[in-house]
Amino acid sequence: MTDESKISVNAEICHGKPCITGTRIPVYLILEMIEHGLTFSEIIEEYPHITEDDIKACLAFAKKLIQKEEIFPFVSTDIPS
Repeated sequence: MTDESKISVNAEICHGKPCITGTRIPVYLILEMIEHGLTFSEIIEEYPHITEDDIKACLAFAKKLIQKEEIFPFVSTDIPS
């Protein structure tokens, strides 16, 4: 289980983007690194002051946002069948 306090939002830090608490590393940057195939170990090599739990907290934060998202399919009435 991840600690929710590992992610913080502060209007004075990174323009209010969610970041790993105590850093200026935004959650989206960690997600981009994972998207590009970096392992947790490789991310930590790049940012040695963060931990595996910090990376897991980024994933949990993103998952929580998506779980609450409601998706409505777009149905256009302008396109002929």
